[in-house]
Amino acid sequence: MKIVKLDETSKKNLLGELLKRSPGQYREYEDKVNAIVSDVRARGDEALSEYTKKFDGFDLSPENILVTQKEIDDAYAKAGDKLVSVIRKAAANIRDFHERQKERSWFETPSEGIFLGQKITPLKRAGVYVPGGKAAYPSSVLMNVVPARVAGVEEVIMCTPPGKDGVIYEGTLVAAKEAGVDRIYKVGGAQAIAAMAFGTASVPRVDKITGPGNIYVALAKKAVYGNASIDSIAGPSEILVLADDTANASYVAADLLSQAEHDELACAILITTSSRLAEEVNKETERMTKEMPREKIISASLGTYGYILVADNMKDAIDAVDEIAPEHLEIQTKDPYGDMLKVRNAGAIFLGEYSSEPLGDYWAGPNHILPTNGTARFFSALGVDDFIKKSSVISYSREALEAASEDIQFFAKAEGLYAHAASIAERFK
Repeated sequence: MKIVKLDETSKKNLLGELLKRSPGQYREYEDKVNAIVSDVRARGDEALSEYTKKFDGFDLSPENILVTQKEIDDAYAKAGDKLVSVIRKAAANIRDFHERQKERSWFETPSEGIFLGQKITPLKRAGVYVPGGKAAYPSSVLMNVVPARVAGVEEVIMCTPPGKDGVIYEGTLVAAKEAGVDRIYKVGGAQAIAAMAFGTASVPRVDKITGPGNIYVALAKKAVYGNASIDSIAGPSEILVLADDTANASYVAADLLSQAEHDELACAILITTSSRLAEEVNKETERMTKEMPREKIISASLGTYGYILVADNMKDAIDAVDEIAPEHLEIQTKDPYGDMLKVRNAGAIFLGEYSSEPLGDYWAGPNHILPTNGTARFFSALGVDDFIKKSSVISYSREALEAASEDIQFFAKAEGLYAHAASIAERFK
């Protein structure tokens, strides 16, 4: 990892490096993705079959695109009791947390003749994308599906790429069943996003698409936005640890590696007020990396996007955190709760040396589908709100409208919208 002093120049350079990881920077892929999306929209299942054969090596057809109950039963048997038990416990924690996010419709009569309110309506159908590739993520199944179910979504479908033999990782299927997925389709990549956005003979059209994926998936979500809602255009994973001289160097190093192992574009940053800790963490990451099965990926990630920034004081360190707006923020300081209150921008915040980032990935309950690439400045974690619509409700009696009539007409005419004013006036001729 690179150890540098935190100042305006190093911060600017770091932000510039991180922006290179944004899906918006990979325009050379956009034409390919847009062509796939357009092709699936035009040819439906035929295009899905061709792309699945090309990219995944599986002979997809309308007869085998849907995961069967037997395949789900086989997945439970293969997964074993321990994995099934852990998935169930994690799902319960996630469900409990998201139940607290639920909103309810409300209505009131602020004065006689006036009825106002907000009607909460769940989406009818949601589509969840679950990646395959370098790692399988049953945890992402839970994080996407559980809040949709808590919100009251009528139907949840899932798309995930199959292996060459058409088999999907057993943990993914078990998680889908436990979370409440209605139908699972053996299709991945940009073609899966297009299928869910536009619908095919086999895959139904959805109202919203959520879930992480590679650059093709991210750009496909961007391409279909407007035909279906999306959660975000997610970039590679990232972690930022804020630490002072009270932090344990081996804990910090282990947590940095936990995100660096996702892929070569993952980012791991330590911002600390301690030069000693910076040196110790750097040594620990080198030692631990050699012991990891995904050593090559971690080395590539840390070599390009691994930074240790040494700040003069905690205020400068927290200012840098807010400018980076990390997906995952760990605070390992003498006063993590106090420092947390000073942070404005972060997707998920982990407090203290025993709240490592994987706790959020798998177990604690808060969602791990989080804003990346600085978008924590204005986006939040996936939640129940992502699967509902809010409709305002207005009802005025004649008397209530008459009392406001003159003011409404004056306001409308001030904007040059005389038909608006006439709409009110017509009722009192």
